[in-house]
Amino acid sequence: MAGEFTPDQLKELCDVFETIDTEGDGFIQLGELGAAFKCVGIDLPGYAIRDLVKQYDQNQDGKLSMQEFKSLFKKERERLDFGSKFKTMVQTRAGIKTHGGTSQASSEGTTHSVRDGEATAFSNWINRNLAEDADCKKYLPIDSAEGLYKSCFDGIILCKLINQSVPDTISEDAINKTNLSVYRRSENITLALNSAASIGCNIVNIDAVDVQEGKPHLILGVLWQIIRIGLLSDINLAHNPGLVALLLEGEEISDLQKLSPEQILLRWVNYHLDRAGANRSIKNFTEDIKDSEAYTHLLNQIAPRDANVTLGPLNTPAGRERAEAMLCEADKIGCRSFVGAKDVTDGNAKLNLAFVANLFNNYPALDKVDNLEDFEAIEETREEKTYRNWMNSMGVNPHVHHLYTDIRDCLVIFKILDIIQPGVVNWNKVVQKFSKMKVNFEKLENCNYAVELGIKQKFSLIGIGGQDMLEGNPTLTLAYVWQLMKAYTLSILSKLKDGNTNGNSIIADQEIIDWANKKMAGRAKFSSFKDPSLGDGITVLTLIDSLRPKTVNWDVVKKTGLTPEIRMANAKYAVSMARKIGARVYALPEDIVEVKPKMIMTIFACLMSQDPDFKGRGMTSGMEG
Repeated sequence: MAGEFTPDQLKELCDVFETIDTEGDGFIQLGELGAAFKCVGIDLPGYAIRDLVKQYDQNQDGKLSMQEFKSLFKKERERLDFGSKFKTMVQTRAGIKTHGGTSQASSEGTTHSVRDGEATAFSNWINRNLAEDADCKKYLPIDSAEGLYKSCFDGIILCKLINQSVPDTISEDAINKTNLSVYRRSENITLALNSAASIGCNIVNIDAVDVQEGKPHLILGVLWQIIRIGLLSDINLAHNPGLVALLLEGEEISDLQKLSPEQILLRWVNYHLDRAGANRSIKNFTEDIKDSEAYTHLLNQIAPRDANVTLGPLNTPAGRERAEAMLCEADKIGCRSFVGAKDVTDGNAKLNLAFVANLFNNYPALDKVDNLEDFEAIEETREEKTYRNWMNSMGVNPHVHHLYTDIRDCLVIFKILDIIQPGVVNWNKVVQKFSKMKVNFEKLENCNYAVELGIKQKFSLIGIGGQDMLEGNPTLTLAYVWQLMKAYTLSILSKLKDGNTNGNSIIADQEIIDWANKKMAGRAKFSSFKDPSLGDGITVLTLIDSLRPKTVNWDVVKKTGLTPEIRMANAKYAVSMARKIGARVYALPEDIVEVKPKMIMTIFACLMSQDPDFKGRGMTSGMEG
């Protein structure tokens, strides 16, 4: 398809797609397309937009991928007046600014869209949530977009925000807080970016230089991912068993587990609209919330009675005035966050999702469940979360919410295999668009091919078949995914060792162990990744100090009286310090303390990738910050 466009047309296509995709999720939703048309004076009725999308929506999922949008763009370009004028008008009316992009991730001179409302929303969230942090007081309050970008330049705000979203991700002892030279600022940012990756953020196209230079679209992208992860982390059955009330007739708890947090929030809103007797439901956080009617009913339904939240905004004509009145009601329960009146009436999907998630986190208003024991097995395990975060940090699409459900078609697996060894996947054998009549058969074909490729990669897959992956068998799926992660980790080392993108060398566990012991030169020693001596974190810290002398602050490391709490503190500091020197570590402190050999192997392999003896051979490690 790309060959049918000139370079200028391709650039125009990408610009228009990015402009319409206000949520930035790589898809154009119905509401986003309708809002864009209205901005340029094309007032198509809802059914016409649905029919237009349906015509090009090969996957029949109600949204358009870039590939699907190419077809629409090609055939409808003249009729619907797509082009630079379209882009300019949409951006102007939606409050979007463009900034030049000069990072390695984009070509010199390209432009990126930035929404003023998002910078304001994120600034306010940071002001509110980090206000009591003594280390952040000199940066707050942030009162402008430029102030937001400048506040991130030394990495401290980013580190603190990550810990606010996912507590204890970063050891406070690892953050440079004084004598903030360019180098020490860069260390903080590297620590923040690698830690962000460990919680599932896609940071493939951003580095410390981008943050220090205050590149708006990159900084906003990272901030949104960090904030979003924090907002959505508890929207699941394990943390809110009352969500069982959202089950539809004929559904089981497993069906609710398969839903993304966004889908759960939509059900939650509609559940309360139904209980409120409102003749209304919503299908998105764009078009369907613009008139503030659904929000007004929702607030009235979930607010404590003594908060005096009313339906008064419905007496105001739809538009910004009603949106402002609705937000005044939200303010009564301390939930006027993320959106302004314009963000509501414009249908900003990203900020409205954040607004509703914050409402849910503060006032779920769901009935308590008596038998909490029934939900103990539902919580995601540490291993599952680590693998899921690793996959998402790779920038794969679709996003993985529920490990066993979201990789059943193996599309994510194929994309990662292609990253590990470019060209290994024969995409002609992969079904990417599924027929409703043959969906299970086509997914099974993919799973069988994934097993075939795994065997070619020398994975140990005895007893694992395509049917197991299709059914989401936990034990066998985890066995495959672990070997996928291990293969990726070792492929980085292999490419560094060979000095090319093929990476044909085989890196064995013993080679990593021998390298580490030699690097530590007698300061510490271990015999295997099962060695109990690894459990206090000191060996990992010794290796880091051997790689980057004087980086470790030994004053904060305890070597005696090793209680479980001290061992965990050491391990937490070790993981953070590994990330700080550039190692993209996904393992957790618990993996060190419990001496989990698989994950400990990845820590040492990631550290090995930071050895100048490897990095000096002409390759840049994918484990770097």
